[in-house]
Amino acid sequence: MNQIIQEIEAPLIKGNVPHMSIGDTVKVFVKIVEGNKERTQGYEGVIIKRRGSGVGETITVRRVFQGIGIERVFLIHSPRVEKITVQRRGHVRRAKLYYLRKRTGKATRIKEKVTGKKELVSAHVAAQAEKPAPAKAEKSAPDAADSAPETSSES
Repeated sequence: MNQIIQEIEAPLIKGNVPHMSIGDTVKVFVKIVEGNKERTQGYEGVIIKRRGSGVGETITVRRVFQGIGIERVFLIHSPRVEKITVQRRGHVRRAKLYYLRKRTGKATRIKEKVTGKKELVSAHVAAQAEKPAPAKAEKSAPDAADSAPETSSES
């Protein structure tokens, strides 16, 4: 992309966008204006398409509502999109999931991506880094009663 365009778009690009890929189930929180009131509405579905780059990057999210498939296109960096959360990672082998349009019911299921060992280890290390180290108890001299040999009395 042209350097001048990148400089113009840089302040408009959000920094808190999570890593999303095709097949992931996401929940997009969109600001909706009704009269003079503004509220946030969640839209949950599967990402079937991702296109563009920079400010114009979009995702198409598909969900089935009352037996009818609904697809909605979201500008990722739009001010109307409050936040995006990834609910579930999907494992697919296609760049565009248009084949889901023809399928219904259980045929539309997508396998969940199994996280690798490296991701689990790095998550564990990050969690350990956040926890403070436990303070070690000072070891005091043993009491005389504790150090005395035990004797058993047999009758």
